[in-house]
Amino acid sequence: MKHPAVIKLGLTLLAFILLGSLFYQKIYLPKHTFSTQSPQRGDLKVTVFGIGQLSAKNIYALGSPTGGKLMSVLVEEGDWVKSGQLLACLDPVDLPQQLLAAQKAVEHAKLEKQTLQTELQGLQAQAALAQATYERYQKLQNKGYAAQEKYDQSKANLLEIQSQIEATKVKIQAAQTAIEQAQHQTQALQDKLARLKITSPVAGLIIAKDAQPLQSVAPAQPVVQLVDPKTVWVKAWVDERLSKHIQVGQAAKITLRSQAHTLLAGKVARIGTQSDPITQEREVDIAFNQLPIPFYLNEQAEVRITTQQLKNQLLIPAQFLVFQQGQPAVWVVKSGHAHLQPVMLAGRSEQQVAIAKGLHLQDKLLLPSASLHEGMKVYIETAAHD
Repeated sequence: MKHPAVIKLGLTLLAFILLGSLFYQKIYLPKHTFSTQSPQRGDLKVTVFGIGQLSAKNIYALGSPTGGKLMSVLVEEGDWVKSGQLLACLDPVDLPQQLLAAQKAVEHAKLEKQTLQTELQGLQAQAALAQATYERYQKLQNKGYAAQEKYDQSKANLLEIQSQIEATKVKIQAAQTAIEQAQHQTQALQDKLARLKITSPVAGLIIAKDAQPLQSVAPAQPVVQLVDPKTVWVKAWVDERLSKHIQVGQAAKITLRSQAHTLLAGKVARIGTQSDPITQEREVDIAFNQLPIPFYLNEQAEVRITTQQLKNQLLIPAQFLVFQQGQPAVWVVKSGHAHLQPVMLAGRSEQQVAIAKGLHLQDKLLLPSASLHEGMKVYIETAAHD
C-alpha cells in the first residue's frame, strides 16, 4: 500500500499540471476570436472599374484663318451659345470699301450690258428692214428695173448694219465678262469678310476665352474654345486584364468627384485601340445618358461598366477574397482551425465575388487579417452573420 503522503503528493502534482495546462490554454495563449459569414446564392452583375476625367469628343478651338486685330469678343467663358451665333470679329480694315466698289462695278457692267442689248435690238430691226430692201432691189435689178447704184447702196447698208450687230454682240459678251469678274471679286471680298467673323459651328458651351479685343491674332490662333455638350463623356482608364469583356453599348455607372453620392447612367461609347505601355491600361470612353448641368471638363470621375449578368451564383463579399501567389483563395473554418482554401472565380463586382469552384453554402468564411495563419485555432464570435 502506498503511503498517504505519496498519494497526496501525486494528487498535488496532478492538480498543478491540470491548472498549468488550463492556464496555458485559457490565459497564456493569445485568443483569436472571429466573426464568420457563409456564401449565399444570388445573381451578380460583373463590373469593371475605371478612373479618369470628364472630357469630350468634340472640342473646337475657334479662330480666323486670316488673322488680324480683334475688334470684339462677344462671349465669356461659361456662356452657352447657339449654332451660327457670332462670337468675335476681326478688323476688316478697308474690305467694306473694296466690297462696295466691287458691287458698284457689277451694277455698272449690268447697265452697260442692258444698254448694249437694247442697241442690239434696234440694229436687228434695222437689219431686217435693210435685208428686205436689199432683196427687193435684187429682184428689180435682175429684171432690169432698178439702177445698179440703188442695188449697190442697199447691199452696202445691209452689210454695215450686220457689222454693227456683230460688234455689239462682242461688246455684250465683254460686258458679261465684266459682270462675272466683278461678281467673282464681290464674292471673294464677301468670303474674306466672313472669315473675319468667328461663329459657332454647333450649339455648345464656351470653355475658354484665349484673346481679348484689340489684340492681334495670327491665322488659326484660337480666340475662344467651345465644347459640344452632346459629345461630353468620361475618358476612363481600365486595367488591360479586365478590359477584354468590355464592348461598345454596355451599361455603365458614372460617379463625378463633385457628386460623390450620385450615380449617373451612361454607356460605353468608344474603346481605345492602344494601351498605355507604362500603366498597362486601356482608354474606354463612357457617354452620359443625360449630361449633368453644369459640368466641368477634366473633373475626376469613376466608372463601373457592367460586362456580364451571372445568374444563381455562389456569392461572397469581395473583402473575403485574398490572393496567394496570384491565385484567389478564402479563409475558412475547418474543425475549429483556419484554413486557406483555393477557389475559382466566375466573376466579380466591386462588392461581391461569384465562386465557380472551391466553396459550399455551409462553409464558414473568415475575414482576412494579419493575425491569420494556416492551422491556427480560431474562436467563432457568433453565428449572427451566417
